[in-house]
Amino acid sequence: MTAPIETRVQTRGDLAWSIAVGGIGIVTFAVFVLFAWYYAATLFLVFAGALLGVALTAMTHLLQKVMGGPHALRLAIVCVVLAGLLSGVVFLGGSTIAHQATVLSNTLKSQIVTVKAFLEQHGVDTSYLELGSPSTATPGSTTGPETAPAGLPKNLPSAGALASGGGAIVTQTLKLLLGTVSVVGNFFIVLFLGLSFAAQPSVYRKGLLALAPARHRHSVTVVVDRISDTLERWLIAQMITMAAVFLVTWIGLSIIGIDSSFILGIQAGLLAFIPTVGALMGGLIIVLASLASGWVAAFSAFLLFLGVHALESYILTPIIQRQALDIPPATLFAFQILLGVVFGLWGLALALPLMAIVKVIMTYLREDKEIRDPEFRMA
Repeated sequence: MTAPIETRVQTRGDLAWSIAVGGIGIVTFAVFVLFAWYYAATLFLVFAGALLGVALTAMTHLLQKVMGGPHALRLAIVCVVLAGLLSGVVFLGGSTIAHQATVLSNTLKSQIVTVKAFLEQHGVDTSYLELGSPSTATPGSTTGPETAPAGLPKNLPSAGALASGGGAIVTQTLKLLLGTVSVVGNFFIVLFLGLSFAAQPSVYRKGLLALAPARHRHSVTVVVDRISDTLERWLIAQMITMAAVFLVTWIGLSIIGIDSSFILGIQAGLLAFIPTVGALMGGLIIVLASLASGWVAAFSAFLLFLGVHALESYILTPIIQRQALDIPPATLFAFQILLGVVFGLWGLALALPLMAIVKVIMTYLREDKEIRDPEFRMA
């Protein structure tokens, strides 16, 4: 009788322990989700810095195949080359970029107004395309000329109108300054994190592995190395794709005779970093900007967009990125839309590398132990 009683007690103890561990795990996961939700912008900023560090490390590894030397020297060469290219673009084409950006902005605004008028003529509601309209005075308002104090010319605004206008100007100026400071600050944060990660990748790798329990450290080591290798290959392939899209778009629009071809090529190359959604956004901007040059130019630009999209989707991606990522387009698009709706631009831009990390982890968990063992011995 003693043995069954002890067995039941042991079973109850194991069940209680399992329930306690499960409850702690659920609470921990809920806290992690809440933390990620409230600090999503900061986490995405750190992740962007880590991606920049991986990209710089990948370029130093490519340079290692050409020349030897320590990692710090190769990283310094990569940074100097990248800074030189950026400085050359700014100093040699800065005025052209600024002029074409202004022309492009004005062209897009005028084309949106034209499209809005065309849709309204055909009975389509375009209230969501409102670009803002001058405010009208309401009855009883003290800012109109009817209520201007006696002795003042009616064409001069009242003191209340001046104060309101001055307050609006100050508010808009503060918003612009704060927005500029935020963008510049985020840029330097990402740059600092990227350089820090790229300068000493082994230090951060060891620190990350030290957080894992000792019995799971081999598994974490394999997963971390796989993620690093996957992101490095994908980033190199993505940079080649972005450069090809920029060159083809710039040259093609220049041949067609579209104004702002250089800045349109830049935006197409940058948006190529975001698969599917970025290509659609870049194509829409190109077609809208081309409408100012006539329907023939717009149709030619649309054909160019289709050609660039085909080049990217059916030639560059299968050849260059076939060893980097293999994610079904529909799955990737759905994941992009989900993160874009929930987290905005950050989620849309970083959806693919996040999904690549998830895929590496899931692939490892599905592998048999016999496949993992050789990597354990290598680790």
